[in-house]
Amino acid sequence: MKVMVIVKATPSSEAGELPSTELLEAMGKYNEELVKAGIMQAGEGLKPTAEGKRVVFRGSERTVVDGPFAETKELIAGYWLWQVDSMEQAVEWVKRCPNPMPEESGIEIRLVYQMEDFAENDPDGSVAASEDALRTTLALQSTVVQPYLFFSGRCEEALEFYQESLGAVVTMLMRFKDSPAPLPEDVVPPGSEDKVMHAAFRVGEMTLMASDGCGDRANFAGFRLSLSVQSEAECDRVFAALAEGGNIDMPLDRTFWSPRYGMVTDKFGVGWMVMVPCAEPQG
Repeated sequence: MKVMVIVKATPSSEAGELPSTELLEAMGKYNEELVKAGIMQAGEGLKPTAEGKRVVFRGSERTVVDGPFAETKELIAGYWLWQVDSMEQAVEWVKRCPNPMPEESGIEIRLVYQMEDFAENDPDGSVAASEDALRTTLALQSTVVQPYLFFSGRCEEALEFYQESLGAVVTMLMRFKDSPAPLPEDVVPPGSEDKVMHAAFRVGEMTLMASDGCGDRANFAGFRLSLSVQSEAECDRVFAALAEGGNIDMPLDRTFWSPRYGMVTDKFGVGWMVMVPCAEPQG
């Protein structure tokens, strides 16, 4: 079952008093235990109601009320969402929580409605199906798509090249011989034990992944990596660096979407679009 665990507000939380270093550390350890136990799904602390607003509904009328709100005992200062086996389990976990306030305080546990609770009012299941679709959409909104490049035995050379030409930062590198689990027989070509099994590197704000692959032939057709830089001088430098040993597919020039734009395929066969972004279309 899913429960919402509500930390009730107190005079100190409404006054904006921040938790002590000791309480922050204790709460951090408590949250780690919740996560390790597979219970905690979300949790946040809330700022005082003085920084909030309340919308009052009266039929079609909507009235906005500025905080602070007077009913301290009815307010909340934070919450968790937990997945537990029973209400008894939730109570036991709450008892282990450090006192969240310097004064006497309370934590409330509330059951979260599940779609099956509304089955009587959703006889054909259409509302439940719609909710499932929304949950899928929400889950996809937090997914991350990252390019994964296979360099057919030249991964380490490529990483060094991108470090020099693009200022890339290699954040992780594992060789086949360092695999924590045995690899299937005949997967790694003979003599490839020192080749890169998996690597991650960062260019600007984007993280890419790379590998030598398992005998895969490098083929980067059908896509390009778009690289935006902040000045024309830097655009020229990066473009020239990527073009060294590679091919210029479209020389740098002014376009209606960028004051400086060009396309190049580097010596590893990876295609790039290098540009300076602009706020307004270029004439």
